[in-house]
Amino acid sequence: MAKKINNKKLQALIQLSLFIGIVLFVNILANARLGGKAMYAALDMTEEKRFTLTNATRGMLGGLDDIVYVKVLLEGEFPAGFRRLQASTQDMLDDFRSVSGFVEYQFENPNEGSVKEINARREELAKDGITPINLRVKGVEGTEEKQIYPYAIVYRKNHSMVVNLLENEVPGVPPDLILNNSISLLEYKLANAIQKLALTRKPNILFTKGHGELSGLETASLTKGLREFYEVGRVGLDSIVAIGQEAAALIVAKPTLPFSERDKFKIDQYIMNGGKVLWLLDKVRIDLDSMRGRSSYYPNEYELNLDDLLFRYGIRIQPDLVLDLQCSRIPLATGLVGNAPQFDYFRYPYHLVVAPNPDNPITKSLGPVNLFYPSPIDTSVESGSELKKTVLLQSSANTRTQFLPVEMNFEFLREDLKDEKFNKPPQPLAILLEGRFRSRYENRVTESMVEGMQELGMAFKTLSEPNSMIVVADGDIAKNKANLAQQSYSPLGYNEFERYLFANKDFLVNALEYLIDGQGVIEARSKEVRLRLLDSSRAKQEKAYWQGLNIISPLVFLALFGLVYNWLRRRKYGR
Repeated sequence: MAKKINNKKLQALIQLSLFIGIVLFVNILANARLGGKAMYAALDMTEEKRFTLTNATRGMLGGLDDIVYVKVLLEGEFPAGFRRLQASTQDMLDDFRSVSGFVEYQFENPNEGSVKEINARREELAKDGITPINLRVKGVEGTEEKQIYPYAIVYRKNHSMVVNLLENEVPGVPPDLILNNSISLLEYKLANAIQKLALTRKPNILFTKGHGELSGLETASLTKGLREFYEVGRVGLDSIVAIGQEAAALIVAKPTLPFSERDKFKIDQYIMNGGKVLWLLDKVRIDLDSMRGRSSYYPNEYELNLDDLLFRYGIRIQPDLVLDLQCSRIPLATGLVGNAPQFDYFRYPYHLVVAPNPDNPITKSLGPVNLFYPSPIDTSVESGSELKKTVLLQSSANTRTQFLPVEMNFEFLREDLKDEKFNKPPQPLAILLEGRFRSRYENRVTESMVEGMQELGMAFKTLSEPNSMIVVADGDIAKNKANLAQQSYSPLGYNEFERYLFANKDFLVNALEYLIDGQGVIEARSKEVRLRLLDSSRAKQEKAYWQGLNIISPLVFLALFGLVYNWLRRRKYGR
C-alpha cells in the first residue's frame, strides 16, 4: 500500500515537473531569436489586420544592422484616450521587435521628479520642438490640468528624429476620430522615422526656375520641411543639357511665363527615364491682391505652353474657376468707425477648403487643404497608354464653375451665398497619374537631334517604364505668406483670416514621399483602424438584459458542469 502511494507521489511530481518544463520552454521560445528574428508568430484575427505590419515595414526592419532606440514620452496616468494611444504605441513597438532584434524602446514620464527637474526637462524638450498639450482631467478631488507629451524620439547612431504620435485637431472632427487616426498612423510614423535615419545620402528635390515660378521666400516653409529628409535646390532648365536621374523629383511651382519647347523636351525625357514631377499649376491669372482696390477685374489664362505636354500625359486643366460652399473667409470693409474702416468676414467660395481623399496613402488622415482660385482637371483625356488616375483632392458636392471671361468683384458677398447655384458635382483638383507615359515628342524628333543626344551619351525614349506624377490645379498650394522687407514668412497652410493651419504642407510632403518611394513605408499610411463605438441608446435600452445574461449564464454553466461531472463519476465508480 505504501509503495502504491509513493508511486502516485512520484507520478504527480513527474507531471508537475513536466508542466513547469513546458511553461519554461514556451517562455524561452517566446523570447528567443535566430538571426535577429523572433522564433514565434502571432495570428491577427482582426478584420482590418490592424496588428499585421505591411510588407514594406517588415522589409525595412529586416534590413536593420544596428540598434534603433525609441524613447516614448507617454508614461504616467492618462485619460482613457491617451492610455489607448500609449498601449497601441507599445504594441506597435513590440511588433517591430518581433521582426528585428535591433529595435529597443523605453517609456519615460517627462513630468516625473522635482519641480526643478521637470522645468529643466521641459526646456530641453522645447529646444527640439517638443511642446506639451494641456488637458483638463476630472478627478476625485476636482479638475486637474495635465501637460501630456504625445511624442516619441527615435535614435539611430548619432542622429535622432522627433515623432508626433497625435494627429492635429481638425475643426468639426470628434476627438475619438482624431485619436483613432493617430493610432492607425503609428506604424507609418515610426517606420518612416527609422527609414529616414537610415539614409546615408538624402535624395535631391529640385524646384524649376526661369518661368516666373514662386520665389525662394514664397516656398521657404515647404523647403524647410523638405530639408529634414531631402536635399533641396533650384534649377534653371535653360542652363542644363538634361535633367539627370540624380534628381529624385522635380517641382514646377506656379509658373507664370511660357515654357520653351527645349525646356519641355528636357522635362519630357526626364519623365521617360523615370523622373518624378509634381506639377503645381495655376490656369487662371488671378489672386486676392490683384482685386484689391478695384471695382472689378477680368482674369485671363496663363499662357504656359504646357497644355500639349499634360494632354499627352492624360489630363487637361480647364480654363475655368471652381467655387465651393465649403470655403474659407476673407475680410471686407463694410463701413467706417470714425476714420478707421470697419471689417467683417465673409465666406469666399473661390478659396476652397478641401477634404482629402481618405482612401489613398498620400491623403489618408490629412486635415483640410486650403486652395485659392483652383481650376477643374479633365481626366477623360486618352493618352495612348494605360494610366491609373486617382483623385487626391476634389471640391465638395456643393460646387459651381465659372467660365472665362468673367467679371470678378466682391459685390456678390453682400448677399448670402445661394445653395441652389452650387449644384455641380465634385470637381477634381489634384490627380495622381500612374503607369507608362508616352512622350510628347514621339515622331517629332529629327535624326540630327537623336544623333546629338547620342553624342552626349543620352538616348531618346518614347515610352517610360512604370512611373508616376501628381498634378495640382493650384500653384498657391505651395505658397507661404512672405514679407519681402523683413525676409520673413508664415508657415505654409496658415490662413491669417481663419487663424488656422491647413494641411497644405503635409499634403505636398506626402505627395513627394509617395513619388520618390511609392513602394516604401508610406504604404502603411493606408492602414485602417476602425473605430467601433458603443451604441449608447441601445446599450441603455438593453442594460438589464445584458446584466442578467452576464450574471446568470456563468452560474448556469457551473451548474450544468457540476451535474455532468457528478453523473460521469457515478457512472464510472458506482459499480
